[in-house]
Amino acid sequence: MYINYNDLCPAPMSDFLEYMLSVKGRSDKTVSEYFLDLRTFYRFLVIRYKLSSQVDVFEEIDINLVTLDTLKKVNIMDLHSFIAFIDRERNNTNRTKARKIACLRSFFKYLYSIVKLIPVNPAIDLETPKKNSRLPVALTLDESKGMLSSIDGTNKERDYAIITLFLNCGLRLSELIGIDIDKIKGDTLTVVGKGNKERTIYLNDVCIQAMEDYLNVRPEAEPGHENALFLSNRKTRFTQRGVQHMVDKYLNEAGLSGKHYSPHKLRHTAATLMYQYGHVDIRALQEILGHESVSTTQIYTHIDKNQLRDAVKHNPLNEN
Repeated sequence: MYINYNDLCPAPMSDFLEYMLSVKGRSDKTVSEYFLDLRTFYRFLVIRYKLSSQVDVFEEIDINLVTLDTLKKVNIMDLHSFIAFIDRERNNTNRTKARKIACLRSFFKYLYSIVKLIPVNPAIDLETPKKNSRLPVALTLDESKGMLSSIDGTNKERDYAIITLFLNCGLRLSELIGIDIDKIKGDTLTVVGKGNKERTIYLNDVCIQAMEDYLNVRPEAEPGHENALFLSNRKTRFTQRGVQHMVDKYLNEAGLSGKHYSPHKLRHTAATLMYQYGHVDIRALQEILGHESVSTTQIYTHIDKNQLRDAVKHNPLNEN
């Protein structure tokens, strides 16, 4: 659904958001996050620059009070103060702070370098807080097999194909529901990932068979949804929420509920299994997952505890 940012925020924030959508090709979800982050920043500026006395309820602060003249005055100390504010007053994690900092960098780069509305870029030296290192949560091989075995019911062919693609190809949820039938060519399919970038997914035998089984029973779609691969019970393109509910159902059937698993964790599972059992090169895994930077992919190179335990047991000095 198209969002008219001119109705939600003043220029040049609205112009920046439209620029990120139309010129930079950022996704609707990413630009929506930019809007929320900048709205928080604008409300902070109203407080810091004392632009209004009506600041008791943060969510009700009028962002239209921040003008271009206000933005021209922003300096690195203001930005540091904002980071401290979202840390202490908004309880933002380092990961969330890093996202807001990336947004501010892009915004002030746009104002300074692209449209030349401000004399200096105050965010050029803005540092990013260190993100807390977290290992990806993933199903084990046995848990993955158990989940696949639990699939049954009226839509078993569709549901089996969806979960098989998640567990074998590492698709994002948005990529999976966006698959069109005409993008399937033999053992490959084309999906649209982050930043509206297309990439090719290579299918193994079980994925090909699962999709063929589903296509044999796929119902006729409602008008406008004829090319959608996965259809809901209403014969329209399956939604993200619908897939999430379906995944939750089979996690429960397999006795895996309550472990914070989700469609995205199934993507983590595919990556982890490929790395641990398929001996996939990290650069190849980067391409498979559609990561822009290999540093994002490197989280999957962790060695599990069993491997560490086995390494110690096989030390040649481990003899009585």
